[in-house]
Amino acid sequence: MDFSALLTFDTLAAFLTLTVLEVVLGIDNLVFIAISSGRLPAEQQKGARRLGLVGAMVMRLGLLLALSWLAGLTEPFFTAQVMERDIAVSWRDVVLVVGGLVLLWKSTMEIGHVMGDDGHRAQSATKRATMTVVIAQIMLMDMVFSIDSVVTAVGMVDPDKVIIMVAAIVTSMVVMLVFAEPVSNFVLTYPSVKMLALSFLLLIGMMLVADGFGFHVPKGYLYFAMAFSGLVEGLNLRAAAKRRAADAALAAQEKGAPAVPSERP
Repeated sequence: MDFSALLTFDTLAAFLTLTVLEVVLGIDNLVFIAISSGRLPAEQQKGARRLGLVGAMVMRLGLLLALSWLAGLTEPFFTAQVMERDIAVSWRDVVLVVGGLVLLWKSTMEIGHVMGDDGHRAQSATKRATMTVVIAQIMLMDMVFSIDSVVTAVGMVDPDKVIIMVAAIVTSMVVMLVFAEPVSNFVLTYPSVKMLALSFLLLIGMMLVADGFGFHVPKGYLYFAMAFSGLVEGLNLRAAAKRRAADAALAAQEKGAPAVPSERP
């Protein structure tokens, strides 16, 4: 292969665009990884995240290299009429609907564990979560999340330049490996942030189901809602930190204040 032919403005622009696209579309996957790995013991969480992402990268590359099979996923095999509207159903749509329903189910169950008062039920559910199951969940949901991005990558780059798509996917997964740890720790440290992340997963699940039924929702709307909610939650966390600091300073001041002499009769 003549690598000098790849060092052109068009190929570099395609590489940067695909890398940014993969990273942006991986945000929802990072949220899912944080929630799923949080069900494991602390000493297994980091390893599960890394193994899950590495396995997910292998699956993405496998999808990318199976170009003919991937193109076949978008070909309709069934047409249904819903509300006087013809909807062509492809295997991609089936994967999106099933993945969205699984995400809705998992998010709802996780919210029930967080909000429920039955500590024994939550504890027993945590024991059932094994490293193998969590890694498999991360890999399968990443495949659901990455179908659109991989299809977009195939459409943006010539098939004879698969190396560009491979490099973009590997680079984006390295970025996700770097940020998976701090994102997961942040989500699991603050209960309110974890609940917000679960709400994001519900939104993502609904978006996947709607997309699978032919009602495409631009992801920009979803990312704007996530960014705005995250900003509001960040302001709440900062205000709470300031209140705790003020309360601690007041308590220290009261503890170190000299005792007031009592009046003798």
